[in-house]
Amino acid sequence: MASKTVPTRHSPFATHPLQNRVTPTGDIIATPHRGLFTGNRGIIHDPATKTLLKKRWSTPAWITCLCEFRGWRRPVMARRSWTELFFLDEATAFAAGHRPCFFCRRDDAKRFRAAWEKGNAASDISAKAMDAVLHRERLDRGRKLLHPLPMPLADLPDGAMVQQGEDSFLVRQGQALLWTPAGYASHARLVDQAMLLTPPSTLRAIMAGYRPVLHPTASG
Repeated sequence: MASKTVPTRHSPFATHPLQNRVTPTGDIIATPHRGLFTGNRGIIHDPATKTLLKKRWSTPAWITCLCEFRGWRRPVMARRSWTELFFLDEATAFAAGHRPCFFCRRDDAKRFRAAWEKGNAASDISAKAMDAVLHRERLDRGRKLLHPLPMPLADLPDGAMVQQGEDSFLVRQGQALLWTPAGYASHARLVDQAMLLTPPSTLRAIMAGYRPVLHPTASG
């Protein structure tokens, strides 16, 4: 984390919600729904207007943090510090290209690193080295990089996310759930021509045993 504080959530009843919610494709939208996690990609906002700059990241360290930690609070987008972003759940953050924070989520981050090493045949990997791999896997000339499915969709592990057309889907128990800002919706039939959103190295970490936190709506 760039700061030893975690942000409060922007009120879901605000007339004009801030543009700080991350979708599975890595886009940042405005919605009253905030989700389970926060995180950042560095400083990408103007604190005077609480609006995003043209850039969508200022560091290759894209992290996922707790919304509450040690009772610390900070106003959202109120100063020139890291830009507070929000995610429906950890599967969404993973799909966008983020990883667990080694400060406020140290135990999760250590479990993720162990699974990442196991799944990617690596050892003693640093956070910086993981970030470098993830940065290559999540972006193609500034746009979200989609990957071919490495296996039939029904065989993907729970927590993987795929893209078909304009829609993003969570894979859970071999089925596809439509992602929305408020949660997961109805099941959908997908074909294996759907593309993988989750970076391949993160997918291998999930297959090696890391269990991403899913939004309650994923349970149906």
